[in-house]
Amino acid sequence: MIDLHCHILPELDDGARSLDDSVAMARQAALDGIEAVCATPHIRHDHDVHIPEIARRVAELQQTLSDEGVPIEILAGGEVAQTAAEHLTDEELHRVSLGGAGGWILLEPAPGPLADGLTHVVDHLAMRGAHTIIAHPERHADVDLKRRLHGFVEQGCLIQWTAQFVELAKDEDLVFRYARDGLVHLLGSDAHSSMAGRPVSLTAGFERLRHVCPAEWVTWMAESAPRAIVAGEPISPPW
Repeated sequence: MIDLHCHILPELDDGARSLDDSVAMARQAALDGIEAVCATPHIRHDHDVHIPEIARRVAELQQTLSDEGVPIEILAGGEVAQTAAEHLTDEELHRVSLGGAGGWILLEPAPGPLADGLTHVVDHLAMRGAHTIIAHPERHADVDLKRRLHGFVEQGCLIQWTAQFVELAKDEDLVFRYARDGLVHLLGSDAHSSMAGRPVSLTAGFERLRHVCPAEWVTWMAESAPRAIVAGEPISPPW
């Protein structure tokens, strides 16, 4: 498995507090059966993340994990805020794409219900050759959420839910209804630290989905889609 959404780089945004914290997060990932983690620091105005430095920070963490014997590959990426995406240069957009391959951008919606502004940003990214993954829609739930998600899927987006949210959801919760409707495409840990909050874990969330979705759907979500994404390849749900 590949975790496409994780704030594992140390002392950068609101993620890992130290290098030790980053290593502990990577150990969590390894115990969960995750093989690679996309480092996705926040790219937005309230975090002082210098995009040209991300590759160096990824390499430094990778070297530490190798020295510590932690079998996790760290990949470049970013969680790009809706309000920041249109202001990035082509080079910056490539650097914060998942896997650094230039194909897919993890897009963080503005607070509140999903709205037309996000649709505009998705179109803007598409015109620049980038596909979009909509992050954590569970944080933007309102009466219009399902229609909005269907609209983003029609635009070619993939929808990524937070793994722990899925893991802890009740059987009757909306995420499972949406999963049966084909609106759950990916899970990400969105972990920020080993010391508190969401762990670097995907397995339990996928296991919950196996109870409501065909097995081949979950295999695509957990294996096929993430590998294509970090390779920069276009992909769409087989259903």
